[in-house]
Amino acid sequence: MTWTRLAILTFVLSSGCDRRLEPWVPPNAELPAPEHPVRIPGLERPVPRNQAAVISPAAPLRGVVDLAPGVQPFNEGVIFVIARSGATGPPLAVKRLPLGPFPLLFNLGQSDVMVPGRKFEGPIQLSARMDRDGDPLTKDPSDPSVQLEDPVQPGTDNLKLLLAPPNL
Repeated sequence: MTWTRLAILTFVLSSGCDRRLEPWVPPNAELPAPEHPVRIPGLERPVPRNQAAVISPAAPLRGVVDLAPGVQPFNEGVIFVIARSGATGPPLAVKRLPLGPFPLLFNLGQSDVMVPGRKFEGPIQLSARMDRDGDPLTKDPSDPSVQLEDPVQPGTDNLKLLLAPPNL
């Protein structure tokens, strides 16, 4: 009985399907590949590592965040340094810094980009704000902030962001 089972198992395993067995079509009679092939997620051919799209990191923005004369730091909170691709819209990159001895050095680059795969490229509108609760989604209009007037390019050094009270 064991030999019978072994014979059946061998037959089942050796009778796999190969599209070239039946019906056999000579290579020169095969239909051409479709112009717009159907793509099934998960069944794409893997792209070799040397040909994969690689994001070349742009040089980061470097500078300091300081307080304007008369501005006192909060007892608690953080500093957000924010880079945007335009004057409005979602942030391109954000750096969260602790409140702590001013001036604070910052380095904002590709590693701080919010959406994976997005490139850190210019022109970049740069701003910073002191946030009392540390939550980036809540913004108190009375918190000291700054926005550079002119956009900057990646690789710009010696930037100075001076946190000042808003003009109410």
